[in-house]
Amino acid sequence: MKTAIVTGVTGQDGSYLAEFLLTKGYRVVGVVRRSSSERFERIEHLREKITLDEGDLLDQSSLVRLIEKYEPLELYNLAAQSFVPTSWSQPVLTSEFTGVGVARVLEAIRMVNPKVRFYQASSSEMFGKVREVPQKETTPFYPRSPYGVAKVFGHYLTVNYRESYGMHASSGILFNHESPRRGLTFVTRKITDAVARIKLGKLDKLKLGNLDAQRDWGFAGDYVRAMWMMVQRPEADDYVIGTGVMHSVKQFCDRAFARVGLDYRDHVETDPAFLRPAEVEHLCGDITKATTVLGWKPEVDFNGLVDMMVDADVERHSRGN
Repeated sequence: MKTAIVTGVTGQDGSYLAEFLLTKGYRVVGVVRRSSSERFERIEHLREKITLDEGDLLDQSSLVRLIEKYEPLELYNLAAQSFVPTSWSQPVLTSEFTGVGVARVLEAIRMVNPKVRFYQASSSEMFGKVREVPQKETTPFYPRSPYGVAKVFGHYLTVNYRESYGMHASSGILFNHESPRRGLTFVTRKITDAVARIKLGKLDKLKLGNLDAQRDWGFAGDYVRAMWMMVQRPEADDYVIGTGVMHSVKQFCDRAFARVGLDYRDHVETDPAFLRPAEVEHLCGDITKATTVLGWKPEVDFNGLVDMMVDADVERHSRGN
């Protein structure tokens, strides 16, 4: 049985990836940080099917121990401080987890078994102040947040270890990917959660930042399939993963409120407190390489994604959760 180690297994992507790997017959080892308050709701339905063990991207010795103990064929690094606004208030911590943490994982692999296949979760936030639209693998990076800067470090380090040590180290430059498991602090889930509460009479107004910001939004469940496909390739490489279509926050609101028969203009207010110090305006992925080389393409479109998220939040709030 093939073993895969997944850091960030309790997150949105980690939970979907663990599910996917189980369908492929893997033994899945999820890495969790020791904490006084466990938050495993996204993987609660998987707890009996996967192995959870302690490790920390701030502690390289713990990563070495995990690789020695489980002898994985693959390691997926999905752990990070991934909320962009927090990266301004905690830039050093973000740099440690999201940037230097990648160095600790790669070095642990190199020390124990350089043949372990590695996946790094890179991000469209690395493009930031975009130089071209759409963005592809060769588009220059211009990150506009501490999070984006840290992701650039991790991305280039992955390339460096691949080229310097011959390691099978790939990066997926993932554009925004959402789901009903997305954290409530992220704008898409903030919208769909508010839609559900407004529909049920539990809330009246939703306050948001820049409604004109545009993103390439896809479904997280589709994107973890691309991660696995990269790792199976004979040669490691970097791939842009997205849908190739941009929508604005305003369009997301329009679709989400319409799903429950409401007009977003009656409920959404702009609040300067939610504006970023440096905005990223037009992120859109050119997925030509992923479709031609990997044979991957997204299966859930924008409308399907929004509807899925709204329906899940309406159901959750209807149950009183």
